[in-house]
Amino acid sequence: MYLAKVNYNKENVVEILCSVLRDIINDNTVVVCIGTDRAIGDALGPLVGTMLKNSDFNFPVYGTLDNPIHALNIYESIEHIKKAHPNGNFLAIDACLGAKNNIGNIQVREGPILPGKGVGKKLPQIGNHSIVGIVDKIDENNRFSFNNVRLSFILELAELISLSLLLST
Repeated sequence: MYLAKVNYNKENVVEILCSVLRDIINDNTVVVCIGTDRAIGDALGPLVGTMLKNSDFNFPVYGTLDNPIHALNIYESIEHIKKAHPNGNFLAIDACLGAKNNIGNIQVREGPILPGKGVGKKLPQIGNHSIVGIVDKIDENNRFSFNNVRLSFILELAELISLSLLLST
C-alpha cells in the first residue's frame, strides 16, 4: 500500500515525504539501504545510507557506498541486521524500475522491498516500510540498462530522501 507517491520535481516533495515518515519512524527504526555503486541507477540506496551516516541521523543505518548491501551479500546482511535488531522497525530504501511516466517518483510504501525483482532476481525481502525511487523504465523484455541514468539525477533523489528522513526525526 502506498503511503506517499510524489515526483522529485514537485516543489513540496520534502514536506510530503516528511508528513508520512513521521508516522513510520519510531525508537526501533533501522534503515536498510539496498544497492550497489557499481551501477549508477542502483546507487540510490548506498548514497542515502552514506548521507545519513555522515549526518546527525539518530538511527542505525546499513548499506553505504563503503559497505553496500547488494545481491552478493544480501542474505548475510539481512541475517546480521535482524539479529542485531530483533525488535527493529525496518525501513528499506532502494532504486526501482517502473513505467516511463513514473521515473522520478519517490514512493513510501507499507511493506517490504523486493530487491532484484526488476532484473529477474529472487532475493530476500526486507522492511516493515519501504522507500523507493523510480530511476529507470522496464523495457519490453523486462530488462533495463542503467547506462542512460544520470548520476546527478540519482544524487538529487538521494538528497531528497535523506533530507526527508533527517527532518522527520
